[in-house]
Amino acid sequence: MTDDQTMQPGETLGAADPQDAAVKDPSEWTTGDEPMTAAQRSYLDTLAREAGEELPADLTKAEASEHIERLQAATGRGQDG
Repeated sequence: MTDDQTMQPGETLGAADPQDAAVKDPSEWTTGDEPMTAAQRSYLDTLAREAGEELPADLTKAEASEHIERLQAATGRGQDG
């Protein structure tokens, strides 16, 4: 069986060093300006209620992700521990 994808020399997955991981800032996402997903909307609704905040319902994926990170920090949700 052959694979259509070819590995590049030095390419790795599951990098132990965060510098090697492919983590992008939400503002750099190619789909960041699309409407937030249903899952983001539902989770943001929960987080915003817990934090006592109201957010606009027409956020983009990138905006929703940024609010999720901020509200997780504010509420203590989604943190290792």
